[in-house]
Amino acid sequence: MLQVLALVQRRGPELGGEGAELARLAGEQEVALRALMTSRLSAPRYDGQVDLRVLLADPSPRVHLAAPATAVLLPATRAAELAAAVGAALHNVARHVGPEAEAWVLVEDTGSQVVVTVRDDGPGIAPGRLAAAAAAGRLGVAQSVLGRLRDLGGSAEIVSAPGEGTEVELRVPRR
Repeated sequence: MLQVLALVQRRGPELGGEGAELARLAGEQEVALRALMTSRLSAPRYDGQVDLRVLLADPSPRVHLAAPATAVLLPATRAAELAAAVGAALHNVARHVGPEAEAWVLVEDTGSQVVVTVRDDGPGIAPGRLAAAAAAGRLGVAQSVLGRLRDLGGSAEIVSAPGEGTEVELRVPRR
């Protein structure tokens, strides 16, 4: 995947027009993918648990992370799935709001559960849009966000209104 992104980044400007934009996006995605791979491999483990804050660290200047000063430890597989759901939510921000969109990720550790909120400054989601997408077979949010949290015994709630941005709240029990 990294090689394909690098190739698109190099050759995109040769295509002219939209090629330059495609090259820029490929370059951003390559950086994000490398950072994701590196953070997951280098996240310190504590008795089979990892610090969720490390997995959520994003190299993008448009994603702002607010987390407790102390480690937010979760079992490694649980933390990885939660981080993947957050990544899917951030991917949706970039895809539907645009690459210049601002996003905020808030991590809360309540003791019995971890709550991660992803908020963006976009135009919001029209009422019924997610249900219509799922009915048409486009299950991105249903599977990559909602399904992951359901599989973890947690929950996800999406709050959005036209002109108001979107907020995705992910709740995962500690165990």
